[in-house]
Amino acid sequence: MWLVFAGVHLVFLVLAGVLSLRGEAFSDTFIYRIWASVDFNGDRVLGPSPWVYPILALVPMSVAYIFGPAPFLFLWVLMIAGLNTLAVGKLTSWGRNTKAIPAALWWITFTTLLAWLGFARVDGLTAPVVLIALSLGVASPFLTSFILSVATWTKVWPAAVVLALFTVVKKRVQVVLAGVLVTAFVVALALSMNALPLLLNFLLEQGDRGMQLEATFTTPWLWMSVLGIGGARMYMNRDINSMQVDGPGSEFMSFLMQPLLIAAALLVAALIFWALHTGKRNGGADRTALLLFGSLALVTAFVVFNKVGSPQFMVWLAPAVAVGLAHQWKAWRVPATMLIGVAVLTFLVYPLFYDALSHNNPLMAGVLTARNALLVILFVWSVRQLVIMGRNPQAIPRHDAVTSPAATEATALAGPDTAAAVDSGAAPDSAAHTGHAAVTEES
Repeated sequence: MWLVFAGVHLVFLVLAGVLSLRGEAFSDTFIYRIWASVDFNGDRVLGPSPWVYPILALVPMSVAYIFGPAPFLFLWVLMIAGLNTLAVGKLTSWGRNTKAIPAALWWITFTTLLAWLGFARVDGLTAPVVLIALSLGVASPFLTSFILSVATWTKVWPAAVVLALFTVVKKRVQVVLAGVLVTAFVVALALSMNALPLLLNFLLEQGDRGMQLEATFTTPWLWMSVLGIGGARMYMNRDINSMQVDGPGSEFMSFLMQPLLIAAALLVAALIFWALHTGKRNGGADRTALLLFGSLALVTAFVVFNKVGSPQFMVWLAPAVAVGLAHQWKAWRVPATMLIGVAVLTFLVYPLFYDALSHNNPLMAGVLTARNALLVILFVWSVRQLVIMGRNPQAIPRHDAVTSPAATEATALAGPDTAAAVDSGAAPDSAAHTGHAAVTEES
């Protein structure tokens, strides 16, 4: 596992090093480097403002610029490699949890297929952070929420996982308290930068955007443009560096997308809450499973019901699946397989044939349509899992029945009789039970 991990990350570090030696960056890191060079003053840049991101996203950009523009890309990739190391280490308990190694290899495969989308965008920083948080899960609601809140103030999407966490845990006050503490720090940081009026610009900047080319709901207008129907057209919105599609009804759909996204997120959160309490009456609610299935459903909703469909959004979908695979491989094989398909199709769209797609190539429009269809199917699948969790919790293997490495070590020391008892769900002695309870505290 670690050899594969090192090989993949070494390739990206070498490529980043070569480009950095030539004074170059890659993809969005060009923009990040410009922002850092002008101290994130939006008035001094052409194109998108640095404040399209939450304020904590500016911190890694500043770190990558610490030695000036030349090594920016290398330092950026190095930071992501470090976070990926921590994520895989936490997922597998640094290799001690051998059952989680296939999940880690899946994560590495998915990351490799998405290529620079996971290494040259802010999303590549937040995905391993969310994976670490989900690995902590319901047993540590304060710490999990704290980590997720930091990620949310870096890129908005982890808020979906915060909502899932708040819905499933008992100690919801801890989730809120952690979020408040992180937000207080963020406000203090904004004050120190004299940037408090810009703090929420990342929300306001999205309002005037049109339907982005790759967004799921843009698909009808994509085909109208390809087939030359109704005057639909693709064009570059240079203010935000985004390819968009315009046509009959697209402006109304663009207006409608934000309330649709909010409604979808609230409905999924309500479904998680229903599954939690109905599941209790039907034989027991597995809070870990609900957190993971709920996170996948909410994050997929953030992608499917979003008028912005940037290819790096696919990175968001991987953390919940990776942690799910580490807990219960069989229960998560379907979304894991679908996401490999999503990654392959996304790679074909960007970076390979994006120019052809943006010039109305019907073959690439078909590839993008297939990718978007997979996203919709993934959303339906994850919602269906929540319904099953409510109606018949026993239909899905319990995630919280998986023993931690600490429990495994304790049972090994206690002897084979104890190990057999723990595998059957019993708690024969205090040593083994203590390790097991660490995983199931909130269940």
